[in-house]
Amino acid sequence: MTGRTVLIWLFGFFGAIFAANAVFIWLALGSFPGVAVESSYKAGLAYNEEIAASKVQADRHWDVEAKVARRGDGTADITVAAHDEAGAPLSGLVFTATLIRPASAEAYRVVALSEGESGRYTGIASGLSEGRWILELEADGAQGIVFRSRNRMFLSAE
Repeated sequence: MTGRTVLIWLFGFFGAIFAANAVFIWLALGSFPGVAVESSYKAGLAYNEEIAASKVQADRHWDVEAKVARRGDGTADITVAAHDEAGAPLSGLVFTATLIRPASAEAYRVVALSEGESGRYTGIASGLSEGRWILELEADGAQGIVFRSRNRMFLSAE
């Protein structure tokens, strides 16, 4: 084995390592969806307000149940049933459902839910692929946002 053979093997080994690292870096940078929050400082300032709002929401003792059923064509039925502490339906709220694909640059799906029967809100989202999703629910009332939740879910192919 000559010095030239050792040098070729050495360059070949480190060349393969550098090429693999370059491919992994390119794939990682190409799949990064971007920032979740534009300003961490501003989000931190609003944190105490969000804690206070969640305490007020918890003191209401509302029972809000959401169901998302995906159809085979990629549309999904979103149903929200909302009741107060006594079990009476909560009517007159404006519910908005936002479907977010975690760790993906896929666009959010915002669906305005309409109230059918008292305390029952429904809507249809389109273009939902199967897999993991985050469902954010917001309800606006006379005092502004009166309910907010964020839940992870899995949508299966039917």
